[in-house]
This record gives sequence, structure tokens and C-alpha cells, in this order.
Amino acid sequence: MSANSLILAAEEESHNPLLPATYDIVWSIVALAVVGLVFWKFVLPRAQKVLEERTDGIVGGLKRAADAQLEADALLKQREEQLLETRAVAAQIREDARLRGQEIIAELRTQGEAESARIVAAGRSQLRAERDQIVAELRADLGRTAVDLAEKIVGEHLEDSVKRGQTVDRFLADLDATSAQRK
Repeated sequence: MSANSLILAAEEESHNPLLPATYDIVWSIVALAVVGLVFWKFVLPRAQKVLEERTDGIVGGLKRAADAQLEADALLKQREEQLLETRAVAAQIREDARLRGQEIIAELRTQGEAESARIVAAGRSQLRAERDQIVAELRADLGRTAVDLAEKIVGEHLEDSVKRGQTVDRFLADLDATSAQRK
């Protein structure tokens, strides 16, 4: 065996099957360094840029959402204040309408009472006039009847209108005095 074959045999005996050969390790490290350098120079900055854009988009979106929430809260508070003001105005309008309604009712009641009093007074006046007219007609009828009776009783004809008037008036005065005593 030659010396070379002995060296190779010795190397093979001392070579661990789990460890790769030295040239494989060196070339693997060189390839890994090249790939790492390419990643470091080109891929990693682009990935970092994409992550920053997404982060900015998310943070910006959260900021816009927070701003929108604050704006919505302010708008809601403003609407609530407007609603309270509107309710207060509506309550005031209802109260004014209620008071005006009471005033109108009182005014109509006063007008109704005045109209009622006027109608009652007119009715009483009309009744008084009718009563006076009826009393006058009854007096005239009663006077004629009294004269006719007196003529029949006395047997004389009472043609003198002055005498007849005096007799009728005296008769009616006696009747009035009699009716006043009964009351």
C-alpha cells in the first residue's frame, strides 16, 4: 500500500460520518453568507418597509378612528344639548298653550255669562212687557165683563165712559187690595 493510500485510509478511519467534510462546511458557510448578505441588503429592507407601512396604516387608522370617535362624542353631546333645549322649548310652548287655553276658556266663560245675563235680562224684560200687556188686556176684558155684570145687576146701561172707567178702576183697585191681603 502506498503512502497515499495509507493517508486516505487513516483519514477515513478518523472521519466522523455525522460531520460533513471540511470543504462542504466552507462552501456552505460561503453560500450562507451570500444568501444572508442578499437578504440583508435587499429582502430585509423591503420587508421592513412593508412592515412600517402597515404599522403606519394601522396607527393612522387607529388615530383616525380615535379622532372620529372624539368627533362623534362631541356631535352626540351637541345633539343631546340640542335635544334638551328642544324639550325645554316644547315644554315652554305647551305651558304657554295651556295658559292661553285657560285664558281663552275664562274669556269665553265671561262672555258666556255676559251673554247669558243679557239673554236673561232680555227675557225678563220681554216677560215683563208681555205680562203688562196681558194684565192690560185682562183688565180691559175684566172691566167690560164687570160693566156688563153691573148693567145686568143694576139694570141700567152704563154708557158714560168716564163713569165706566171710574167703576172699572175702583173694582180693579179693590181686586188688587184683596189679592195683596191674601199674600
